[in-house]
Amino acid sequence: MSISRRAFLSRETQPRPRARFQTAVVNEVTPVPAAWQDPVARLLRRATMGLTADDLTTARKLGYAAWLDQQLRPTRIDDSAVTTALAARYPLLSQPTDQLASTNATTIAQQLQQGTVYRAALSKRQLFERMVEFWSDHFNISINKVGYLKIADDRDVVRKHALGRFGDLLKASAKSPAMLAYLDQTQSRVGRPNQNYAREVMELHTLGVDGGYTQTDVAELSRVLTGWTIQGRGNFYFDPNGHDWGSKTVLGLTIPAGSPSLGQDGIKEGEKVLDLLVNHPSTARFISTKMLRWLLTTEPSDTQIRTITAVYRSTGGDISSMVRAILNQAWVTAAPAKFKRPFHYVVSATRALGPTITAADPLYNQVNLIGQPLFVWETPDGYPDRTEYWSGNIVPRWSAAMSLSALRSAAVTVDAAPYLGGGVDGAVDTIAQRVYGGEISATTKAALRSYLAAGAVNETRVRETIGLALASSDFQWY
Repeated sequence: MSISRRAFLSRETQPRPRARFQTAVVNEVTPVPAAWQDPVARLLRRATMGLTADDLTTARKLGYAAWLDQQLRPTRIDDSAVTTALAARYPLLSQPTDQLASTNATTIAQQLQQGTVYRAALSKRQLFERMVEFWSDHFNISINKVGYLKIADDRDVVRKHALGRFGDLLKASAKSPAMLAYLDQTQSRVGRPNQNYAREVMELHTLGVDGGYTQTDVAELSRVLTGWTIQGRGNFYFDPNGHDWGSKTVLGLTIPAGSPSLGQDGIKEGEKVLDLLVNHPSTARFISTKMLRWLLTTEPSDTQIRTITAVYRSTGGDISSMVRAILNQAWVTAAPAKFKRPFHYVVSATRALGPTITAADPLYNQVNLIGQPLFVWETPDGYPDRTEYWSGNIVPRWSAAMSLSALRSAAVTVDAAPYLGGGVDGAVDTIAQRVYGGEISATTKAALRSYLAAGAVNETRVRETIGLALASSDFQWY
């Protein structure tokens, strides 16, 4: 018996019946679909921007540990095809700030946003892209306020250190012209220190809101950081004449009074406090907990938090070591499902479809329409990673699913040929492999088959069926 496309969507795209869904939203814990049995597929769902049939085949040959090890060494993965394409299609991403300063702001935003989608969809360094997304939120900066400076921050701070050491990442962010402009640090001078960056670097970047600092510590740190500013069109500069040389105490660390005669050595005060923050026990716990929530579960156990905190402290905040410890097979296979944010959803759908992409604007348009325009979150906490925030945009996802499956433009072309020629069962089996990695529920498979079989098995109906698969409940989670 056939079912309408609307009926299929109404039934299949709701993650749970309403009562159970409300529980899932409140508790942020959702069981994974019963069909998800392969540990390697579970790892790829969690450690990539969306599994593909080819990646799954490769990962199964390598094995769980070897694939993870490969992804944690991204510089050894040949990604030259993506790098070359980015240079040709989004040249602003590699330009220095003095050249970017005179470029149209809209063009700058478009190249960064579309280039980010392009790289996430096509890069072979998938775990790296997942961590780039994480740190972009952790050190959030709105491009609406800082403009071209965000391109340099993305390139020279987040991407440079995404799998490196947290201390190096924090220090690069602290000297990022984009961060200094975003949090008004450029306005902070002796006699009138601005506390915005001092507060956020402790509350959001290191210690956490309950990390043991006081308002006095914020005020004192803001004095320490006076003189940290921008010179020219986007270069970090320490201004000795704008620095407060008086004695200060931050988190119990006393910094003795200095003198303007010390000149550039005055920057060492701020660097000393950054080292204190990097090595603080609260930072180790806060960063470990947040990484666990991103990669594993929104409700990590005390044991998991203690384990990753110990890795942070023993390795000096080595991010790749922490990721390796989080993504161990036992924890990943026991982890609940997480709800895809719009960016993740569109990219995962794109990767499942495997289209030819010459320009990513049609893809980014869908990210934007679903509700996550990249790099424009205004507050410094970054885009939420909570089911309750994003679960209301199911209907726009249905539209995005249909739009993506129908793409046949010069910019993005989805080839329907692999789904044709094998009749109803052949088409559904191909969808199952490409969209779900072969792990599809009997209910969803039957619904797809019923819809496709209700009419002629032609390209239009096959594309509609692919769209239904992307709109289904199981595809919203990872």
